[in-house]
Amino acid sequence: MGSGSPAPRQPAAQCPAAASLPMASNQERTFIAIKPDGVQRGLIGEIIKRFELKGFKLVGLKILHASEDLLKQHYSDLKDRPFFPGLVSYMSSGPVVAMVWEGCNVIKTGRVMLGETNPADSKPGTIRGDYCIQVGRNIIHGSDSLDSASTEISLWFTPEELCNYSKCHDTWI
Repeated sequence: MGSGSPAPRQPAAQCPAAASLPMASNQERTFIAIKPDGVQRGLIGEIIKRFELKGFKLVGLKILHASEDLLKQHYSDLKDRPFFPGLVSYMSSGPVVAMVWEGCNVIKTGRVMLGETNPADSKPGTIRGDYCIQVGRNIIHGSDSLDSASTEISLWFTPEELCNYSKCHDTWI
């Protein structure tokens, strides 16, 4: 190519050595939301980094000001609790980063990564253990079961907003 133009790009290789390895079972999806205090404190990148380094795959991502209607649906199981109005007000007070993560046992592992709902009970090394001090500002939400993950994902994302793709390293994780 003497014209000085770059060589045409070749398609990425498909990891032939990994293709013959069995894939981990228990692939599932979970809903994770960075709450307004996590967004305001600039923790979006750190939280995404932790999930990526763990080996989970991000398949849905958006930042939005959640409506009160959406939040009332999302937290409908808490509607009779005295803190419900304050929770909805807090969650609608600023932008939220909504995400869907995919991987082997991502729901259970994600909950461990988040730490306890009350940051005072969270171990160092967890997201809440490292970045939170009070339960009313615990920066992150994560689905607690397959049923809640399915419900929450469908509340926050349309099927068209979720990406299905493979990563070369998936078979190695």
